[in-house]
Amino acid sequence: MILAVVQARMGSKRLPGKAVATLQGQPMILRQLERLRGARRLNKIIVATSSDAADDGLAGLVVSRGYAVHRGSGSDILDRIARCAEAAGPVSHIVRIKGDAPFVDPAVIDEAVRLAQVSGAAYTSNRVERTYPAGLEVEVITVEALRMAAAEVRDPLAMISPTAAIRERPDRFRQAHLKAHRDWSHYDWRVKTPADLAFARSIYDALHPADPGFSMHDVLDLVESHQDLGRFAA
Repeated sequence: MILAVVQARMGSKRLPGKAVATLQGQPMILRQLERLRGARRLNKIIVATSSDAADDGLAGLVVSRGYAVHRGSGSDILDRIARCAEAAGPVSHIVRIKGDAPFVDPAVIDEAVRLAQVSGAAYTSNRVERTYPAGLEVEVITVEALRMAAAEVRDPLAMISPTAAIRERPDRFRQAHLKAHRDWSHYDWRVKTPADLAFARSIYDALHPADPGFSMHDVLDLVESHQDLGRFAA
């Protein structure tokens, strides 16, 4: 089984409650889940949030729309993700997706999963050797590697950045890298600030009504033809 885990919380210093900020009339987390359902190589999707009371509303919302939720440690995100695999049943790979990525592309996810399967790598991603816009990160990790990393003593940074313990050890965890045919890494489509949210809303308003499954290339076409919409990495 290929399990997608969407890591989301309500707490954010720069944009509190961003997971439920609306895009075309629906909370961002639901728009993201809507897009993930288009990925053909995913068998199941779970939202991983914390057991903190502040995330009660987020968990309730996701469950009310028919999606699975796992709640765990607010500080040890790797442990939270590893426990998602335990709760889901027999899982071969975890696909980790961040909750601030409303433009996540099902085709990119499918290609990353395909590469993970054919390469046999423990860790497959498009974030180590970056060519995709920020906000389209996909990490595909074998459950075996995830469990090994979660069982070890980790420094505080590795707890906050859950894949660091795997990603930064290519000598131990074999890696494969998904690259686009062009370098679009200067674009930043993550939603971390009010300005980022305004950008996401402008893109959704332009593209979603005609095609809810709009692709990365649709967004690229729009921002490259309307430079006032462009979002660039710092």
